[in-house]
Amino acid sequence: MSNDAYFKDKVCVITGAGSGIGRALAQNLARRGAHLALSDIDSEGLAETVRLCEKYGVKVKSDRLNVAEREAVLVYADEVKKYFGKVNQIYNNAGIAHHGDVIDTSFKDIDRIMDVDFYGVVNGTKAFLPMLIESGSGHVVNISSLFGLIAVPGQSAYNAAKFAVRGFTEALRQEMIMSGSPVKVTCVHPGGIKTAVARNATVAEGLNQKNLAALFDSKLAMHTPEMAAQTITEGVRRGHGRVLIGWEAKALDLFVRSTASYYQRIAATVQKIVLP
Repeated sequence: MSNDAYFKDKVCVITGAGSGIGRALAQNLARRGAHLALSDIDSEGLAETVRLCEKYGVKVKSDRLNVAEREAVLVYADEVKKYFGKVNQIYNNAGIAHHGDVIDTSFKDIDRIMDVDFYGVVNGTKAFLPMLIESGSGHVVNISSLFGLIAVPGQSAYNAAKFAVRGFTEALRQEMIMSGSPVKVTCVHPGGIKTAVARNATVAEGLNQKNLAALFDSKLAMHTPEMAAQTITEGVRRGHGRVLIGWEAKALDLFVRSTASYYQRIAATVQKIVLP
C-alpha cells in the first residue's frame, strides 16, 4: 500500500488546525486524499487552512472549538460523525504554552494549561474513541512535546500537561492492544518547531514575553511544521506508538534515559548559563 493509499478517503479530525503543525497536518492529509474535520479557536486562521485544503478536492468540515469545553467537544464529535458517517483518525493537536517558575505561576495559569493541553486531549480522545473503534481502522494521535520527555525549569505547568498526555496515551495504547481493538495509538513528541506557540504563550509576572519568544524562535525553533507533519503521518502509517520529531528530541530522549534523575542537575546548570 502506498503512503497516500493508506489515508485516502479516511476521515481525520484535527484540533488546533488554524496554524502550525495542525495546519501542516491538514494539508498533508488532504494531499493524500483524506477528508477533514478541522477545528480551532482562531476562526481566521482556520478559514485559511480550509482554503488551502479544499483545493485537493476533499471534504472539509470546519468549526470553531475550544477543546477545554468538554460538553462542546462531545457535541462536536456527534456532529462530525453525522456529517461524514464515520471517523477514522483524530489528531489531538491543540495546545498553548506558559513560562514561569512554580512559585511565580498562578493557580489560574496552571489550570488553563492543564485544561487545554491535557484535558483537551482527554476530551477529544474520549469523545471520538467509540467512533474510531466502530470504524474498524481507527487511530488516536496525541501531540505531547519534547517537554513530555524532559522537564525543564520555568515550564512546570507545560511539563505537567505534556507528561500527562504521554502517560494517558501510552496507557490507552496498551488498553487497545489488550482488548484486541482495531484502534492504534500514537504519542508524538515534537522538538523545536517553527510555530506561533511561543509567541502566543503567557508568562508569569516579571518575565518578558517578547524576549522569551524571540529566544525560542531564534535558537530553538529548528524545524518546519511541514517536516513535523510528514514525520507524524509517516509514523501513523507505520503504526508507531511513539514519534519523536527532530534530532534534538531523539538526543534528549536518549540523554534522559541514560542519565536518570541526574539529568535534572545538568539541565538546570545549562539553563542557568543560557537563559537570561
